[in-house]
Amino acid sequence: MTTRKPIAVATNDSPQSQAAVLWAARRAERAGVPLVILHVVDDRWVAEPYPWIGVLEEAGDRLLQTAAGRVRDAFPITITTRLLTGSIGGSLAKYSGKTSMLVIGSGTGHLGGSLADRALQVAASAKVPVAVVGTQELGGRSGVVVGVDGSKEATQAVAFAAAEADREDDELTVVYAISAPDRVADAGLSSASLAELITEEERLVLAETVAGLKEDYPGLRVNQVLETERGPVEALVDAALHARMLVVGSRGRGAIKRLLLGSTAHGVLKHLPCPTVITRIQAVKNKV
Repeated sequence: MTTRKPIAVATNDSPQSQAAVLWAARRAERAGVPLVILHVVDDRWVAEPYPWIGVLEEAGDRLLQTAAGRVRDAFPITITTRLLTGSIGGSLAKYSGKTSMLVIGSGTGHLGGSLADRALQVAASAKVPVAVVGTQELGGRSGVVVGVDGSKEATQAVAFAAAEADREDDELTVVYAISAPDRVADAGLSSASLAELITEEERLVLAETVAGLKEDYPGLRVNQVLETERGPVEALVDAALHARMLVVGSRGRGAIKRLLLGSTAHGVLKHLPCPTVITRIQAVKNKV
């Protein structure tokens, strides 16, 4: 990382958020940046007067001190805590502008909600890359996997993943899943197999996506995977089962523009195979 902005991690003291705090502390130590541990008191349901707000904030402060105490002695980094109030997704998204990365736990099922609902909310609206961490055993894992589809978001996801893999002397696997036409159903439509033509075209898209990586990272080992049998979510989850990190863009070229989080990122977070980073597209400023 070139920025000195801290890494922030949100916690509610669940097993997932405890794992997220530990992951964030390790990353902050490697990057040489401070760590901020956040907790949000969701006060939207509290009506005037506020008899319980003080109690909630005191409990939140105790939770933060407990979370910081678990990692403070183990990591020689600056660790601070911050109590936020408001909606959880909105408060974390707003605070994310002060950070270089926001880390959250994968969530817990409650009140019938999905395991990934909160992670989805935060990843969809944060201003920086969001790392979502589950409770998987991380020992012995290696490699960085990134999903691509030819979009701008995918190109920037590759840039993030390549820098991550190179920094840790890891292998990079670039996965592109396409839906090729059925060879039987399309037989006779052209002299050449339509499926083969489309696959070859998409293979060029994959090659163009990783073009330049060898120049920027001469020692980086890059594997290209063009998947034609499975969808993006299944292909990425399978490829990252033993990976150290999975990286996906916030939206792909097939995403509806009004949606803040693409279907692939949404699906991956619901079947989290390993710590997964959702990258945000960054505007490129024109040089005068």
